Amino acid sequence: MTSRGVFSSRLGFILAASGSAVGLGNVWGFPSQVASNGGAAFVLMYLILAFVLAYPVLMAELLIGRATESNVVDALGKVSGGRSGRAVGMWGIATVSLILAFYGIVGGWMLSYTLEALASLAGLDQLAQWLIASSLSRNILFCGLFMLLTVGIVSGGVVNGIERWSVRLMPTLFALMLLLFGYVMTQDGAMDGLRVYLLPDFTEALNPDLLISAMGQAFFSMSLGVGTMLIYGSYVSHKENLPKLGASVALVDIGVAVLAGLLIIPAMYVALHNGVEIFGENGQLLAEDTLIFTVLPSLFTTMGSVGLVVACAFFLLMSIAALTSSISMLEVPVSYVVENRKVARNKAVWIIAAIIFSLSVLILLNFETLFGFVIALTTRYSQPLLGLMLCIFAGWVWHRDRILDELKKGDAAAEHSWFWRVWPWYVRFVCPVIILLMFYRSL
Repeated sequence: MTSRGVFSSRLGFILAASGSAVGLGNVWGFPSQVASNGGAAFVLMYLILAFVLAYPVLMAELLIGRATESNVVDALGKVSGGRSGRAVGMWGIATVSLILAFYGIVGGWMLSYTLEALASLAGLDQLAQWLIASSLSRNILFCGLFMLLTVGIVSGGVVNGIERWSVRLMPTLFALMLLLFGYVMTQDGAMDGLRVYLLPDFTEALNPDLLISAMGQAFFSMSLGVGTMLIYGSYVSHKENLPKLGASVALVDIGVAVLAGLLIIPAMYVALHNGVEIFGENGQLLAEDTLIFTVLPSLFTTMGSVGLVVACAFFLLMSIAALTSSISMLEVPVSYVVENRKVARNKAVWIIAAIIFSLSVLILLNFETLFGFVIALTTRYSQPLLGLMLCIFAGWVWHRDRILDELKKGDAAAEHSWFWRVWPWYVRFVCPVIILLMFYRSL
């Protein structure tokens, strides 16, 4: 197994896997969902559903990955004993590649906004304007730069690339978040935002639309269904207790999402206090790209020169969140090409990154038509269905004895644990029904 690479420490795995899970979905998606779904009621249901739905599917990926010690195509092929598993694996690779194609574009925007704050601090106003003006040349350049950063990390392999950088990037992300939160809470208006975020309206908690949104957010924020967690699971030592490791990853991921909300919702109310419009025509809080690229930059502008430093820290935080996810996404097709097609790792990384970058350029050239379409196709339709397939493989196709044997490697008493009493039937019956319901509602 040493030839594949193994995470050298438990902390390394937890930070890498939670880094994969912690992406822009947590830092801009989660606060946006909170804003448009009744504040704290959404936070409460998200916390419940993250463990009720996302954690069992996360465990399915980690268990299949570690038991097979393979890339996603070979792993699902071994579990299913046939072509159906391999076909689902290829579907996962196609989906994750498309996700990375649009993710690279957004990651590039985060980098350009980070540099814009630095350029403004340095008094380079013309450059600063170019960096935030949406032009094809800027978009292609920064998407390429973001992909190069991803390539640089993934080509180093599991220990010297992914683990080494995750251990540096994730603590930096937490530190930046806490510093920004501390600063925002000293501003007028922040307490109003904190109340919206922390005081639930329980009449909203069981609203079907809110539940569907919370479920989707829990699922997508842990980057489930596309093989990233399966791949990371395949690099975990057999001595580790997987249910505990999975719980640690889920907790870090949820923690970052909740912390992002604690930062962004009060920041929006500080912006409101400073005269920035934060509500749309429908009375809802502005969300997603409008929130990140219009509301918050307007807020930073009202803060004067301090605002440039805060803007730089905020967009650096967003860039790191994007990067910790993109490295896990690139690893999915890379591991397949290295193991199945016997291509040298460095060469495989460059070839696949070039193909995905070409897809990004294609999206940029047809932005109005393709950008929203690719996001909906992958995250709204493909990801839940892939998650459903993983539940079917783990719950119905894979032999229970083999799953138990895998669990016993890290915990001799696994047979008597709560996890073993609940998880096998839960992933077999409950998860598929919930995912199908969510998918049906989203249509």
